[in-house]
Amino acid sequence: HNLKIKKEIIAGEIPTEFPLDFLEIHTAELSDFKSRSERFQAFSSLFVTAEKEVFNSQSNLPIKDRFNNAVGLCISCHQTECTGPIPRIKKLLIK
Repeated sequence: HNLKIKKEIIAGEIPTEFPLDFLEIHTAELSDFKSRSERFQAFSSLFVTAEKEVFNSQSNLPIKDRFNNAVGLCISCHQTECTGPIPRIKKLLIK
């Protein structure tokens, strides 16, 4: 979803439809070596909040910054929980 959202933002579009799949992060299938720790639960809640902010049309923060904040939160979580996807996640950042 975030790759599609990034492309929309780069094209000058403002994303308007929050992907409901983001709400399923709390029940996402984790890698075999990971468990649903309190840290994972906390980051999951922050992730949903950050992603919802991307779609907040009332925000004073530029859309690029809101999107990069959400992606940055993904990176922060993965730095503590599962580092493998970090290089791919970093590619989502809008420069």
